[in-house]
Amino acid sequence: MRIGVLTGGGDCPGLNAVIRAVVRKGVDTYGHEFVGFRDGWRGPLEGNTMTLGIKEVRGILPRGGTILGSSRTNPFKIEGGVEKIKNNLTELGVDALVAIGGEDTLGVATKLDELGVKVVGVPKTIDNDLGATDYTFGFDTAVNIAMEAIDRLHTTAESHHRTLVVEVMGRHAGWIALHAGIAGGANVILLPEKQFDVEQVAAYVEKRFQHQYAPIVVVAEGAQPLDGQMVLHNQELDAFGHVRLGGIGQWLAEQLEAKTGKEARTVVLGHIQRGGTPTAADRVLATRFGLQAIDAIHEGDFGKMMALRGTDIVRVPLIEGTRELKTVPVERYTEVETFFGS
Repeated sequence: MRIGVLTGGGDCPGLNAVIRAVVRKGVDTYGHEFVGFRDGWRGPLEGNTMTLGIKEVRGILPRGGTILGSSRTNPFKIEGGVEKIKNNLTELGVDALVAIGGEDTLGVATKLDELGVKVVGVPKTIDNDLGATDYTFGFDTAVNIAMEAIDRLHTTAESHHRTLVVEVMGRHAGWIALHAGIAGGANVILLPEKQFDVEQVAAYVEKRFQHQYAPIVVVAEGAQPLDGQMVLHNQELDAFGHVRLGGIGQWLAEQLEAKTGKEARTVVLGHIQRGGTPTAADRVLATRFGLQAIDAIHEGDFGKMMALRGTDIVRVPLIEGTRELKTVPVERYTEVETFFGS
């Protein structure tokens, strides 16, 4: 069997570990042949490929990013896109696809599966917001990067007696902000799932200063103030209809400085959260996903997404992973709100 592999959407640590696992087991155990599609769905759309064998995946386990490249290409927004993909797969002799990506990439995979393309999905996103799986690889690395940044910011905040607002990724789900904020000892954590009261945040900040400590505020990029809206970097939409967020951290810092009279600065971690070598947890999870994905392909179990349930890797219908985003159930974190509000 000749199998295509692609990575789409935003890059994250662990993508190469999946590719490596799929290829190594696919070649060594099953004798399959692989072809890598470049730059997400643009690869099969344009027939842009690269050789993908044992030699090509050696040494890539600790590498961040993806050796295949990525993009936010949506073939369903391109005239004749689906037909081009089907024709190119036929011409290249590709029998099945392994699509590694998040909501948008796997959304395309789901539609293609319904149209007869043999595809298996592997869930990837630093936001940890895909349904049907407890965790996605990339999340643990992103949280650790954000936590380390918060650790470092504590000392400079204390030295200058200023508020530091740390803006992390998270469009609709605040998992990174929640986990990194708790682990880093932030004083306030603001999530997209719950609108925040600027006056209350300012009160928390002032209380922290009263104890002779400088506050750290962690805010997800999609967080919104009461009666407000998400702060946009611009109004342009990508191929999947998403606007580019960015700026809530700076807006909040300006508000806090005006209300408390204390200097406030903003740190936007941005793509730093996506880059660099994956943690051990992400390497292991990504590898397990890859091994299960090639088993599913070999067994002809198409239209499935690999998912983590507890400690087990299971296969679920692709549609389950993208039907509904997994957001933070804020009602379960009342103890956290009480702790950080004290």
